[in-house]
Amino acid sequence: MSESLESAYRGRFAPSPTGLLHAGSLLAALASWLDARAHDGTWLIRIEDIDPPRDIPGAGEKIIETLSRFGFESDEPVLWQHDRLDAYRETAARLVSEGKAFGCACSRHDIAEWHRIHGGDPSVYPGICRNGTGGRKPRAIRFRVDSEPVSFTDRRLGTLTQNLEKELGDFVIWRADSLPAYQLAVVMDDGLQGVTDIVRGEDLYGNTPRQIALQRALGLPTPRYLHLPLVLNDRGEKLSKQGGATPVDPESPLIELERAWRSLGFRPLGADSVPAFLRAALPLWREGWGNR
Repeated sequence: MSESLESAYRGRFAPSPTGLLHAGSLLAALASWLDARAHDGTWLIRIEDIDPPRDIPGAGEKIIETLSRFGFESDEPVLWQHDRLDAYRETAARLVSEGKAFGCACSRHDIAEWHRIHGGDPSVYPGICRNGTGGRKPRAIRFRVDSEPVSFTDRRLGTLTQNLEKELGDFVIWRADSLPAYQLAVVMDDGLQGVTDIVRGEDLYGNTPRQIALQRALGLPTPRYLHLPLVLNDRGEKLSKQGGATPVDPESPLIELERAWRSLGFRPLGADSVPAFLRAALPLWREGWGNR
């Protein structure tokens, strides 16, 4: 576990309600639940519903209901991010007042035009508004990165080191549509809930250095990370709600759990009930991942 964390294990599963639970999300739920239980820890559910244009009404409640059919119940009340909008807004403003973030007036076109003239990697924010917006009204708030590389060691994928200044630039924590960015909300909520261990898909692996930089700026501990293999479709693409991934069938929980279990690299268990499946899977997970 991270040297900055010495408390009892607290894990979480944090889906976005942009659709129903699919196979990739079930894999993350299963692995995060097993990892928490393998460490005699607490497992939490958080619904990350801070993107109204993409969120589907009622999907969050349906996800919680479906998880229950698979044997997964949050050990504490479910946290809904829409209840925390004021806290996100206040924290973004505080980071600005502390000089750790700044208002940005740039549109995507502005950034693209800067790179057209000056060159450089077009995916890197070039710091146009770092020292002021030149009288333009800020559209968003960006976190001010520095030149010190950020490193962390994933339990499965090993060490990742990223120089945020060179590879990404100052990144958005408050969006132009007056909503918190994912990076800010997830870091604040992991801190609020005392999360010590994060088990999630490897598509989020590259987000971690940004989140660690925010953790440090906010005085929060850094959790331990385990990024899981992705469930892919027939075209080799990551399953996603936006990509039309088929929801899991809550009426066939054993079939779906066995499929997720195999995707994690284990052999079928052949259990005859959900409780029996989870009992059989737990020692095998503990043996494979409990000490990693």
